[in-house]
Amino acid sequence: MHHFSLLDLSPVPEGSSTAQALANTVALAQLAEASGYHRFWLAEHHNMPGIASAATPIVIGHVAAATRTIRIGAGGIMLPNHAPLIVAEQFGTLETLYPGRIDLGLGRAPGTDMATARALRRHMAPEDSFPQDVVELMTYFDTPTEGAAVRAIPGEGTHVPVWILGSSLYGAQLAAYLGLPYAFASHFAPAMLEEALETYRATFRPSRFLAQPYAMMAAGVCAAETDAEAQFLRTSQMLAFARLRTGKPGKLPRPVADIDAHIPAPVRAGVDHALSVVAVGSPVTVRRELATILDRYQPDELMVTGMIHDHAARLRSFAIAADALTDLSQAKAA
Repeated sequence: MHHFSLLDLSPVPEGSSTAQALANTVALAQLAEASGYHRFWLAEHHNMPGIASAATPIVIGHVAAATRTIRIGAGGIMLPNHAPLIVAEQFGTLETLYPGRIDLGLGRAPGTDMATARALRRHMAPEDSFPQDVVELMTYFDTPTEGAAVRAIPGEGTHVPVWILGSSLYGAQLAAYLGLPYAFASHFAPAMLEEALETYRATFRPSRFLAQPYAMMAAGVCAAETDAEAQFLRTSQMLAFARLRTGKPGKLPRPVADIDAHIPAPVRAGVDHALSVVAVGSPVTVRRELATILDRYQPDELMVTGMIHDHAARLRSFAIAADALTDLSQAKAA
């Protein structure tokens, strides 16, 4: 593992507001920077009462302004929702304002329900143009060519690093074909993680962007002073995911003492599988479980994420995770 990083969705807890959620995101990014995290990524989701990062480029700029050295990026921008030129201008502007600190992860899903997807795009194309859109977008970041009819200004010449995101073999194959870094969404869709990483590494073609494959995976984390406290705090995310799966998305719920009384058994089985790549517990337990994840999948980079209702407890969780990952990185390097 070369680096460890953090993914934030700007969760909106029950009893709180989107304004507070965005303020919490800034505080978390500042803690991440001080704790040794390499990147701080935000994700595009729409029509979700519990997530405040819908206008992802704006939030990235806000976070970048409040930090100094940590890389800030999108994990990701859902490219089918946008014209590549618009994304190039947005991230070209971010890179111009915060040079050497901006990442652009691209996803193929809409990041929302179909009615909202239609509202975002207005005119939904029946064909899948994601590969072509990725190539077009990267072209806008290149050194400008004389006589180009369409240019991204700002954008051209910024060479913003582009990542392909995915939770299936499609993204792995595309990232390998284009010679781009790849990030797998194993924090909520781990079913094809091992096969996707194997496919990406086996079929990777060196490019002007990357000489050898670079794979990042995501894992959930919920750390506290004791195993029992961490398990209690994690029930918020489990409840939120169960409600999303059953068509009842809302703000991040408060934790509950008896999670089995709140999630029907068939739904709970799906939640447990979806959120199975996770480290939960005390500092000792979290270190052990993170070590198991790293040993099994051998990622080049691990990105951790997790939603906890109480902001102070969430900061503490990521601080504990940073200590564990720093220790594991140093132990591997020794």
